[in-house]
Amino acid sequence: MDGDLLEARDNFKTSCAKEVALLALMEKTGYSMIQENGQRKYGGPPPGWEGPAPPRGCEVFVGKIPRDMYEDELVPLFERAGKIYEFRLMMEFSGENRGYAFIMFTNREDAQRAIQMLDNLEVRPGKFIGVCVSLDNCRLFIGSIPKDRKKEEILQEMKKVTDGVVDVIVYPSSTDKNRNRGFAFVEYESHKAAAMARRRLIPGTFQLWGHTIQVDWAEPEKDVDEELMQNVRVLYVRNLMPNTTEETLHQEFSRFKPGSVERVKKLTDYAFVHYRCRSDTLTALSLMNGAQIDGATVEVMLAKPAGSKEAALPGRRYRGGGGERTEGSLLQQRNGGMAKTVLKAEPADLISLMMTHRQAPPFHP
Repeated sequence: MDGDLLEARDNFKTSCAKEVALLALMEKTGYSMIQENGQRKYGGPPPGWEGPAPPRGCEVFVGKIPRDMYEDELVPLFERAGKIYEFRLMMEFSGENRGYAFIMFTNREDAQRAIQMLDNLEVRPGKFIGVCVSLDNCRLFIGSIPKDRKKEEILQEMKKVTDGVVDVIVYPSSTDKNRNRGFAFVEYESHKAAAMARRRLIPGTFQLWGHTIQVDWAEPEKDVDEELMQNVRVLYVRNLMPNTTEETLHQEFSRFKPGSVERVKKLTDYAFVHYRCRSDTLTALSLMNGAQIDGATVEVMLAKPAGSKEAALPGRRYRGGGGERTEGSLLQQRNGGMAKTVLKAEPADLISLMMTHRQAPPFHP
C-alpha cells in the first residue's frame, strides 16, 4: 500500500473518530450543533432554556486553541467554570479549527470564573490557551466626513446606505461649533447590523458627499466596577470653547452651591471638575449637562477613575474630549495569556488585529 493511500486511510479514521466524539458529546448533553458561516455553533440556547439570551458581559473569547482540539475536549473544560449557553468554534474549510472560539455562559459570574480559572492554561504540552472578556460592539467609527455636515444630515445619509442605524454621535469643532471634527460614531441596533455595515463600507472606496470615508470599529466604553463608580466625585466636561477658563468653570459648576467645587483642571476643550462630596457631584451632573458656557452646549458625565482595573486599555492612549483614540491591537499577549478585553468582530478582524477608536470619557487623574 503506497504512502498516499495510507495517509488517506489515517485521515479518514481521524475524521470518523472526531465525528463519533462530537456525537457522543451531543447525546450526553442534549445540546444541538450546526455549522454555518465559518463557525460551528454548539447550543444557543441550551436544552430547556426559556427567556432571552444572557446579557452583555457573559461571553469570553478563547485564543491560541490547538488546531486539532474540538468541542469534545473544550466543552467539558469550560463547563468547569459554569453552564454554557453557546459555544462558537471558528472553522476552516479543511475541517481544522481556526485557533479561537467565543463561549457565552448563562451569567457574568461564570464568564469571569472561566477567565480566572482557564486563562493561560496548558491544554497540550507547551500549548497555552488565552481567555478574556468579549465585548458585543454595536458602534462604528466613521472618519473623513466633510466638516460642514450636521448630525441630522449624517444620520439620514447613514440610514440610506446601511441598515439598523440607531443614532449618530458627532462632536463639534473646538474652534467653530457650527462645524464637526471630521468624524462621527454610528450606533447600530445590534452587533450583526454594525458588522454588516462595516463590511459594506470598509473597502475604502465608499464615498459620502464626494469624500472617501474611513471606517473602523469604535472601541466600546469599558465597564467600571459599580461600587467604584459610586465613590466618584469628579465630573468630565467636554465640548468647551478654547477661551473658556478654569475660573469660569469653577464659577459655573459651583453656582448652585458656592464652595462645593474643590478644583478644576481644563485641557484643550474638555475639563475635570472635582467636588468635595458625592451628593454635590450628582446635583451638578443633573444641572449642568446640556448647559451653555461661553456659547457652547457642554456635555457632562461622571469621570472614570484612572486606576481602575477595568479601565485599563491596551496600547497608548491619547486623552482628548470626544474622539479619543487608542493605539493597540485587539489581541495582546500578557505573560503567555491574553489581554483582558477583546472586541467581538468578524473573524478576519481578529486575525488582522485592527486599530480601534474610542469615544468614552478620559479617565481623571
